[in-house]
Amino acid sequence: MSYLDYQVAHVPTGIRKILYLNWPLVFLLSAVSGIGFLMLYSVAGGDASRWAEPQMYRFAIGMVAMIGLAFVPIWFWRGISVIAYVACLLLLVAVDLFGQIGMGAQRWIEIGPIRLQPSELMKISMVLILAAYYDWLDLGKVSRPLWVLVPVLLILAPVGLVLAQPDLGTSVMLIAGGGIMMFAAGVSLWYFGVVIGMVAGLVTAVMKSRGTDWQLLRDYQFKRIDTFLDPAADPLGAGYNIMQSQIALGSGGWSGRGFMQGTQSRLNFLPEKHTDFIFTVLAEEFGFIGASSLLVLYLLILGFCLYSALSNRDRFASLMTIGIAGTFFLYFAINMATVMGMLPAKGSPLPLVSYGGTAMIILLLGFGMVQSAHVHRPR
Repeated sequence: MSYLDYQVAHVPTGIRKILYLNWPLVFLLSAVSGIGFLMLYSVAGGDASRWAEPQMYRFAIGMVAMIGLAFVPIWFWRGISVIAYVACLLLLVAVDLFGQIGMGAQRWIEIGPIRLQPSELMKISMVLILAAYYDWLDLGKVSRPLWVLVPVLLILAPVGLVLAQPDLGTSVMLIAGGGIMMFAAGVSLWYFGVVIGMVAGLVTAVMKSRGTDWQLLRDYQFKRIDTFLDPAADPLGAGYNIMQSQIALGSGGWSGRGFMQGTQSRLNFLPEKHTDFIFTVLAEEFGFIGASSLLVLYLLILGFCLYSALSNRDRFASLMTIGIAGTFFLYFAINMATVMGMLPAKGSPLPLVSYGGTAMIILLLGFGMVQSAHVHRPR
């Protein structure tokens, strides 16, 4: 029994669960969100009501929900994993049939007053179903071909539906998130080698298909690849966004231009400055030091999640925590790599910093499940 367990042994259960919360994780999430509020205030020119205040309300709701989910026993998440996965699949089918169209893609569905993007929910529900599967599966069968095929199908089913929207970026995140779960469960590295080889072959096929009758990507997706390879080829068109982003990143230097002093954002050269490109606003105003500080906070969040997962003797809880942490990693890694020109543009938000309710609420719900695993771990 740990020192904390000994001290709270006779404390009422409800209070004991509050004490068992992963409080460093709560503080880190709050710190990152606080940075987001400041950046949204800055990009709005000092107007808090435009983006910062709505984001604060969403964060407050999400934090209350996260603390509430921490009180839910871990067996509940294991029990609803199949239901959650099937429900998200049905929602993805509904989106493909009669979803709302926005920015050239059909990704949203309206349920009463709520505008929902089911692909975001699928990122969490897929973690639950794979964690439940590997918790049920005998360890000796994890790398056998038949038992590897099952999670592959569980991953590819939603990927196919998301690709039909079309949403290539989210499809890649689902595949990567599923790969993280399979790696954490102990699937043989040989399978990952085969997948890497298949991806290399697919990339070759995609590039050779351009301009043919069997073209594998849409024209706008090829345009993103062209922009990624050479943004300067069309500086006022397709390459405009990434070039302005790189200018903002470079102009910040070591310490930045100062809060609300970034020229790229203040003069509206920077596109989508409150959503996809908000990291460049931070880098321009606070420089390399500010951008690195945010990255350190993100890595600390990952560190506390992984420590909780590795110290948890419940296999489902451990895998679920790793899966949600991996999803969080993909969010910020892809966003940062995109705005720096290391990946083609895909419209991924910077977690807890970019303006938007769906991604923030779902991430905080996911961290609520992480807290549930931490609070109810075997002691």
